[in-house]
Amino acid sequence: MLIKPIKTKKFIPPKDDIFAAIRSAVKKIPERSVLAVTSKVVSIHEGRCVLAESVADKDKLIMAEADFYLPRDEKSPWVMHTLTSNLFIPTAGIDESNANGFYILWPKDPKRSARELHTWVRKTYGVKDVGVIITDSHSIPLRRGVMGISLAHYGFAPLNDYRGKKDLFGRNFHVSQTNVADGLASAAVLAMGEGSEQTPLALMTDVEFVTFESKPSRSKKQFSSFEIPIEQDMYAPFFARMKWRKGGSGEKTK
Repeated sequence: MLIKPIKTKKFIPPKDDIFAAIRSAVKKIPERSVLAVTSKVVSIHEGRCVLAESVADKDKLIMAEADFYLPRDEKSPWVMHTLTSNLFIPTAGIDESNANGFYILWPKDPKRSARELHTWVRKTYGVKDVGVIITDSHSIPLRRGVMGISLAHYGFAPLNDYRGKKDLFGRNFHVSQTNVADGLASAAVLAMGEGSEQTPLALMTDVEFVTFESKPSRSKKQFSSFEIPIEQDMYAPFFARMKWRKGGSGEKTK
């Protein structure tokens, strides 16, 4: 796999044109490639920005954006843990870095945003088989530093399913599935950087392990959906013990 981070113009909150920026920075997108786009520039394009000085209490903004949240307490004073868009993520994804005095919210509907970007890329660059990922950063327990995650994707199957196939010694796989979407996102975010690199795009080519699809990916077998309901997740015992409070799911924020 080859990953090329792409430098663009500086995106200026509260609203900027992502299509013009991509068109200016990317001259060609080859067939069977994947374009990663950081969620921040998608949000700025959609105007999902709130002037920080207008927010008296950031925690209330987090509560409004989250589907469920845990209030800050003496055990976790640094961050509010939330469940948002079926992801366990700090602060409902709200970010202040590279934001010029704004809070950048997540795209209102990340899946729709990914689909719209995919449609535009196919039409603009004349490609048929292409994938789009909207990326963000997250941290994992017991590790310092952040990694990339797929907030939404379109144009390819997010999982490679090994169930029913045999390993090197002839043993059948029963549960193994590879997370293609988050794997690609993690590689792309590493290449794009987290600071002042000004590379919010990455083009990934030579991705032979990716199965491209022109329609939304549908699970065909049991336990083959990309997103897992909490009650089916292996970490369900941990989530069930948390005293989650219902958030606003972004209904009252623009």
